[in-house]
Amino acid sequence: MHNMALAMHQMGHQVTGSDDEVFEPSKTRLAAHGLLPEKMGWDPDRITTDLEAVILGMHARADNPELLKAQEMKLRIYSYPEFIYEQCRDKKRVVIGGSHGKTSITAMVLHVLSYHKVDCDYMVGAQLEGFDTMVRLTNEAKIVVLEGDEYLSSPIDRRPKFHLYKPHIALISGIAWDHVNVFPTFENYVDQFGMFIDLIEKDGTLIYCIEDEEVRQLADECQGHITKLPYGVPSHFTEDGKTYLLTDVGKVPLKIFGNHNLMNLTGARLVCGSLGITNAQFYEAIQSFKGAANRLELVAENGRVSVFKDFAHSPSKLKATVQAVKQQFPDRKLTACMELHTFSSLTAEFLKEYAGSMDAADEAIVYFNPHTLKHKKLPELDKKDVKKAFARKDLEVYTDSADLRKHLLSQKWRKRNLLMMSSGTFDGIDVAKLGKKVAGD
Repeated sequence: MHNMALAMHQMGHQVTGSDDEVFEPSKTRLAAHGLLPEKMGWDPDRITTDLEAVILGMHARADNPELLKAQEMKLRIYSYPEFIYEQCRDKKRVVIGGSHGKTSITAMVLHVLSYHKVDCDYMVGAQLEGFDTMVRLTNEAKIVVLEGDEYLSSPIDRRPKFHLYKPHIALISGIAWDHVNVFPTFENYVDQFGMFIDLIEKDGTLIYCIEDEEVRQLADECQGHITKLPYGVPSHFTEDGKTYLLTDVGKVPLKIFGNHNLMNLTGARLVCGSLGITNAQFYEAIQSFKGAANRLELVAENGRVSVFKDFAHSPSKLKATVQAVKQQFPDRKLTACMELHTFSSLTAEFLKEYAGSMDAADEAIVYFNPHTLKHKKLPELDKKDVKKAFARKDLEVYTDSADLRKHLLSQKWRKRNLLMMSSGTFDGIDVAKLGKKVAGD
């Protein structure tokens, strides 16, 4: 939401906002542009007839006093994705969807377009090197690239966000059950992607991962006037910890690695191809792509040890990320540590989906904070329940971040890698600082 505020401000609109708490880096960035609210909290007096539009984020509740006032005054209320669509209805819309990989693919597409100076608007779920904001909206750009999240649009609009964008070019990277508080069954979750395909504009394009069974089945079943482009893992090899693509223009060195990233790259190449970028142009640009923030991000290394952090938290993301690091450094032991942080990951019924997800690691650690369960109004979890769910007898489980940090710093790290995975913060562990200490061992 703060990136939307910055984007609208840069377009010359008068922007105001409210929240009950604003965290960094949003707080500093809003303050720098004079957009930080003078006081935190909700105040119905902020809602007046001078407002042309109210953009409603998911953090606000349906009984939010400002929202109720706006409804009472019959002001135009948009959900975040609804407003994005209104701003982009006359542009060629590219929407990247999937349970995993969508941020990375969106980032790759934007990197290549920027490299070749192709003007486009965008919305992406992570900070990217070379991009000031995570949202850009202009009157000039003819193309918009959107990360298509399947979560709900707003407290009063229960449609998945990516159902509102009506893409000309759509990509689905994979389907693995997520957001169980909204989609109670796997079948219901998969249905959302089928509906997304049905919303592709006539004569549009569907780019899909053929190696994902659910995605392949949806693509096979879809009818209508669309072009279907499947993709999988490209030809490649790894040498001295570096991955190279084998392409029709020769050997292409990469800064990223792992089969899931290579599949993401191939999907991004097909998207760029649909926008007029040749394969040669794509390979030239992608060599300098380092990845999006928190997506298998290298935070420290010394030639014997590498420390990575990643946003992975769902079972499929966890498994792919752990395997990628282990395969890239087969001669090093791997300590993989993940935090159970989201509503889904802390739900006892869903927890069993994690079985085997960390088997590729030499040492596997799971962290969760019992207070998070209370905050999300979920039943208590026992360490034994977590061990059983992950189906790994030697799994270590921590519930105190200080104890976890102490354990990690007590280890010998020669010829050994550390992978920290969470959509949270391990309750205050600074992974960058931790990584520097580990790599300095």
